[in-house]
Amino acid sequence: DVPDQKYLCSNCNNVLKKALQTLCGHRYCSACLSWVVRNNKNAICQKCKEEDPSILSGGSLLAEERAFGDAAINKEISELKVHCVTLGCSWSGIMKNFEEHQSLCEYALIPCHTGCGHMVMRKKLADHLENGCVNNVTMCQKCKRSLSSSEYQPSVSAVGRLGKKPELPERSLSTFLCSENLSTPLINKDGCRFSEVGCSFRGSKEKIKEHEKTAVGAHMLLLLQHIKQLKASLSAAAKAANGFIPQSELNLENKLHVFENIVAVLNKEVETSNLEITAFRRQSELDQNIIRGLELKVAELHRCLTQKDAGLSSLHKSLLFSEQASYDGVFLWKITDVGRKLQDSVTGRTVSLYSPAFYTAKYGYKVCLRVYLNGDGTGKGTHVSLFFVVMKGDYDALLPWPFRHKVTFMLLDQNNREHIIDAFRPDLTSASFQRPVNDMNVASGCPMFLPLSKLQSPKYAYVKEDTLFLKCIIE
Repeated sequence: DVPDQKYLCSNCNNVLKKALQTLCGHRYCSACLSWVVRNNKNAICQKCKEEDPSILSGGSLLAEERAFGDAAINKEISELKVHCVTLGCSWSGIMKNFEEHQSLCEYALIPCHTGCGHMVMRKKLADHLENGCVNNVTMCQKCKRSLSSSEYQPSVSAVGRLGKKPELPERSLSTFLCSENLSTPLINKDGCRFSEVGCSFRGSKEKIKEHEKTAVGAHMLLLLQHIKQLKASLSAAAKAANGFIPQSELNLENKLHVFENIVAVLNKEVETSNLEITAFRRQSELDQNIIRGLELKVAELHRCLTQKDAGLSSLHKSLLFSEQASYDGVFLWKITDVGRKLQDSVTGRTVSLYSPAFYTAKYGYKVCLRVYLNGDGTGKGTHVSLFFVVMKGDYDALLPWPFRHKVTFMLLDQNNREHIIDAFRPDLTSASFQRPVNDMNVASGCPMFLPLSKLQSPKYAYVKEDTLFLKCIIE
């Protein structure tokens, strides 16, 4: 199937192999990310550059230790439907089985493991070794000459007359796998020992060792197929000779005996591997229990950190309040970024702004200001609206209620020419000035404090360097 974009590497644009996800959310093959980081100092995610270079952040910086394995996407990729593109092969299946198929595909071209330089179809490798490989040699036990496969014929001086097979000596597994004791070698220093029977896996010694341990079943199937072919050849040769055992048949018998012994040894290896797998699973369960315990500890630590962060945030707010608080009934409020905040008020993103709290006296009423830069009520869209808010304080139980003090508002002209001043006395029947039940009472004040046209007029300096100053005086 044609893969979705999410299955493709951000570097090579091929289907992800061992997918890693970076902090910016893009995915890379494990090898690709390693290569990019190794070859670029302070490497930046290519996808982030392509999408929007203007919003690049620290998350776009690539580093292997800042990426994590994407198990979910790897699982989805393993289930993708694929087919073999080798000419003549009709295999199809899912991605997780494709690598195993590649090592077994009979139509795949593979290099001859003897180093003769030929590329041959896997299913025809045996014919090539038997009839065409110049490097497939063996040592004659009598004359000590190196002979090619076409020249090699075992001595059968008396066998041909008597019609009996020579006795083959028992051999150890090391003898069976030794290239000097077979007419076709099974070992290659950088290839699997079973390349003779069709396995094309190649790699380092460690990789080969791991491969031979995990692919025992596949190797046994290859050997079984090869043995069946040898038996068929023997049967055909026997019928053609009418009871006479030719030299080529003896050569095939020799090979057959070797392969049968290898299969017997492999069966024992399978049993050993099964025991190792069982032990590994038990250890894995123990490890999983340890991991779960550690995850619980991490969750507990995370909860503690969250609580401490909340505590620090509260302390920070208290400190900020202490720095800005006024205790004499006079408060000066500096508002910055006026243009942006006015636009937010117009669009409804942030309709109003609250000032920090201040006090009428050291142990007096706790109050604050609330401003609507685009107006509220009768002043909405035409005026700046400014209101006074009585808040719940620590000393409310000792104070007289309702709140009776005169409140004066000022918008300062930063050129000190024409300040805007408005004042009011509280309506003692209004709920806005009774003792607060909630954190703050309903705001009360001047909905038409200042026309917007005057605020933005170049004749005045109410807004200067995108900043304005509001002052409140409580008598």
